[in-house]
Amino acid sequence: MLDFYYLPGSAPCRAVQMVAQAVDVKLNLQYLDLMAGAHRSPKFTKLNPQQTIPTLVDGGLVLCESRAALIYLCDRYAKEENDWYPRDISQRALVNQRLFFDACVLYPRFTDYYHPQVFGNAAPDGRKRVAFERSLELLNLFLEQNEFVAGAKMTIADISIFATLTTACVLGFELKKYANVDRWYHTMMGSCPGAQVNVAGAKEFLKYK
Repeated sequence: MLDFYYLPGSAPCRAVQMVAQAVDVKLNLQYLDLMAGAHRSPKFTKLNPQQTIPTLVDGGLVLCESRAALIYLCDRYAKEENDWYPRDISQRALVNQRLFFDACVLYPRFTDYYHPQVFGNAAPDGRKRVAFERSLELLNLFLEQNEFVAGAKMTIADISIFATLTTACVLGFELKKYANVDRWYHTMMGSCPGAQVNVAGAKEFLKYK
């Protein structure tokens, strides 16, 4: 069993939980209360000097970036026939691109827009909302020709993006104007491993507001 330091409201944490379920890996959940400063404790700082979640510990290996953890779980534990992180180099490259899109575009624009409102009680910033909406337009284009974000099958890229958007939806963001994204999101809700854990965790985010 792998130790997993997490907070339910964190989308990257929930992505790791969903992929762990997909590849049938048990996680020893270690709740880390960031609001109380638990991530700054000497014990956790020694484990992860970045003081960030999620943090996944497998023996002597410590991973503290969610997308790296998703890849590791698949490479280390997925069965040979598992397609969560395909072995074909070209298919894998596309999955990586979508993962980096979430890490570098979608999730940062989500946090830029919503975190000041949730954690700082700031008024919504129209320019930041436009930037976030632009990322949804790009995702909508990715989904124009395929059922999932990197092709015909659900992969870890779908799961990572699903976690990000679930928090946005819980906060009231509407996907209906992005028809392909809306269709994909409903598919994920109905068939992604751990979807209900994802939704329940996203609702925890509302408690931070």
